[in-house]
Amino acid sequence: MTLKEAVLKSLEDINGLTNYLEVCNHIIEKKYYDFGAAKTPASTVSALLGDFIRNGDTRVKRIKQQGGTYSYYLTKNEQNIAIDVLSGETETQTTLPKKPTKTKTYEERDLHKLLSSYLKNTDTYSKTIFHEQSNGKDNNQIWTHPDMVGIKFLNLQTKASQNFLKSINRVDTFKMSSYELKKEINSDSELKKAFFQAVSNSSWANYGYLVAFEFSDSLNEEMARLNQSFGIGIIELNANPYQSKILFPAVYRDLDFKTIDKLCKMNNEFNRFIEQTEKLMTASEKYVSGAEKELDEFCDNYFANDSEIEEYCKEKHIPTNDE
Repeated sequence: MTLKEAVLKSLEDINGLTNYLEVCNHIIEKKYYDFGAAKTPASTVSALLGDFIRNGDTRVKRIKQQGGTYSYYLTKNEQNIAIDVLSGETETQTTLPKKPTKTKTYEERDLHKLLSSYLKNTDTYSKTIFHEQSNGKDNNQIWTHPDMVGIKFLNLQTKASQNFLKSINRVDTFKMSSYELKKEINSDSELKKAFFQAVSNSSWANYGYLVAFEFSDSLNEEMARLNQSFGIGIIELNANPYQSKILFPAVYRDLDFKTIDKLCKMNNEFNRFIEQTEKLMTASEKYVSGAEKELDEFCDNYFANDSEIEEYCKEKHIPTNDE
């Protein structure tokens, strides 16, 4: 594995707050990476951990300790760390590097795996919905279907809270989202067309998002106005999906079950997504893990490591921050 992958694997193994020396020693002990003749491997690991924060990689967070040192942990392991420990200064994203200007040769749907990987890192299951597979041949169906749908379940750790949750409305245990995905949005007219397509396609969901790989800097003020008026969130997707950034958050809405029913009738994949979701929500404790695995296998694929991301972007001609 690469050094970056070795660092992530070590943070996962340690499963809590740690520092760069412990990470370095763990890598050497487990033989995850061969530092060769490097004289200062610990300094290399320290610099790489800092890069995760500086580059806005959402997989890693850090806390400033007394004396100015830092402790690091995986975002997905945050629930395993005591609340009082996390009450200090936690650092995550900083300003992301600007993507270079380059002729685009990739397709819009090549971005779906990047988005699904970003969402998976936030514990959101996502699924691409192909509008061309729906009943009928009406071109206006692109204003009815989202490009991707997602669902995030409330994750409770204690038996008491889980039992308590069963006694209240189950609709409070999950949130469903809709995503409209574009390659790039460079003009006011492009923004408005894409934004109102997202408005139309997400009327059924708790949260609606417009996602693009590139936004023109000149559109920030208009994006803020549209977001405030209509509540659709905006996400800037990055070639490293874990450095993707929510520019404007989405506003919560109640589910529209009539529209969900309409989409189920129109599109078999959307119908199956709802079926798999219902199966997991109603599974008894004995069968939850099996239903969760079944939903995960049905949903979109996501990247297993950074090497896969780099190879995929190169194959699909998706420009990266290093280019």
